[in-house]
Amino acid sequence: MNMLRYEFIPANERSQRLWVMLHGLGDSIEGYRWLPEAMDLPWMNYVLVNAPDAYYGGFSWFDFVGDMVPGVGRSRGLLFQLLDELRAKEFPSEQTILGGFSQGCLMSIETGLRYPHLLAGIVGVSGYVCEPEKLVLDLSPVAKQQRILLTHGTQDPLLPFEQSRAQIATLEAAGLNIQFQAFPKAHTIAGQQEIDIIRRFVISCYS
Repeated sequence: MNMLRYEFIPANERSQRLWVMLHGLGDSIEGYRWLPEAMDLPWMNYVLVNAPDAYYGGFSWFDFVGDMVPGVGRSRGLLFQLLDELRAKEFPSEQTILGGFSQGCLMSIETGLRYPHLLAGIVGVSGYVCEPEKLVLDLSPVAKQQRILLTHGTQDPLLPFEQSRAQIATLEAAGLNIQFQAFPKAHTIAGQQEIDIIRRFVISCYS
């Protein structure tokens, strides 16, 4: 049994399309209950996931103070299991969006580019990349077919824009299909403008 706790929110219309959403450090499932209404995609099912480690009333995907690598690898394995479990429940990988914010963005990139099955798309907001040079050596056979949207704030005080942009450039140089969008924002989601860009990307993943 997968140790990740998650909650399934069904679509308003019968559909196999699914969005798996991963929160940031210290957040939880509760932080993304607004997502279905904001995205206004009646055919989208959602799975909101709690990271495995308790962190000051919320949860964490990995140790961000010390060596992140062991925790990232552990959480990646758990997310592989979750995606496999969802595939077995009639949510095909090619109909599944994997998305996340901050730590959840890192885990979406880490998991989506190593997962052996093609996803509908990967969405990462205000995040970063764990060992990007190693990641491009460990890409799955379908990684260069994965459709990816990454966004970041030019005024982000927690994850500096230049650092994250350089990591993403390493992935782009490896031939990955990345759409990158900068916003004049801090460490957050930039309101309706960013929501609209994410929605358009998600719709395009199914066209």
